[in-house]
Amino acid sequence: MADNTEKTENAHSFEEAIDKLEQIVTRLESGDVPLEQAIELFQEGMKLSQWCGHKLEQVERKIEMLMEENGEFRKKPFTNILDESGDPIE
Repeated sequence: MADNTEKTENAHSFEEAIDKLEQIVTRLESGDVPLEQAIELFQEGMKLSQWCGHKLEQVERKIEMLMEENGEFRKKPFTNILDESGDPIE
């Protein structure tokens, strides 16, 4: 299953990685996978999950750095998201 590991490490997009992770979960939940293959799928799923988590952290940092305040770009915590009326969501 080394080929699948390479695919995990070279995922083209976050969406593709999520789709692959969903496919793995579906296969594992079906219960029709031999034990050895289930272990390999689980390992690949864990790598995909970690990769996706890392990508989300990168995006969060970019958002923090690009939040605009009074016409100037300043780093703000990601948790300061505005609701529909423009008020901060606590």
